Amino acid sequence: MTFSRVPCNRLIKNAYDMKRITIPPHRWHLALALIAMALVLLAGEAVAQTVTKEQQPMKRVTGIGGIFFKCKDPQAMKQWYEEHLGIPQDPYGYTFKWFEQRDSDLVGRTVWSPFPSGTDYFGDESQQLMINYRVADIERLVEQLRQEGVTIVDEIQDYEGIGKFVHILDGEGNRIELWQPVEEHDNQ
Repeated sequence: MTFSRVPCNRLIKNAYDMKRITIPPHRWHLALALIAMALVLLAGEAVAQTVTKEQQPMKRVTGIGGIFFKCKDPQAMKQWYEEHLGIPQDPYGYTFKWFEQRDSDLVGRTVWSPFPSGTDYFGDESQQLMINYRVADIERLVEQLRQEGVTIVDEIQDYEGIGKFVHILDGEGNRIELWQPVEEHDNQ
């Protein structure tokens, strides 16, 4: 049996070059071992790159979900904003609709909502404004916030067709709301 040797500095440019390379019979075990080792390394790299959801860094806040403020007469305030600033009304104030990404049909929403001045929804009576932050994974985030010592005010509430909500306190004791909205696609 004959074999040809290819100098180390020669590049294999095509399949024709590959056919000209032969391995002496007493070196097959070495060649197979090298191929097996390369496959193991590649497979190991693929496994190393496969991380679970829990191992991935969490995107904590994905946007502003709403701005809520206290006022003496929410209905009159909604009418004023509609008349003077052109913000239409819905039962809660107004919901601005937008899209998660360019050329996407995944809908995002930001709520603008006046509340009665006596509401306890904001927690402390003196708090006049509450911001609602959109989040991607509320259960995981709440668990992480607990571990970090953040005050969780209530339990996660799930409202069908709207999403999941929970309230926390920021570093100065202001109540803020976290919202994981239901996924909604535009059906235009």
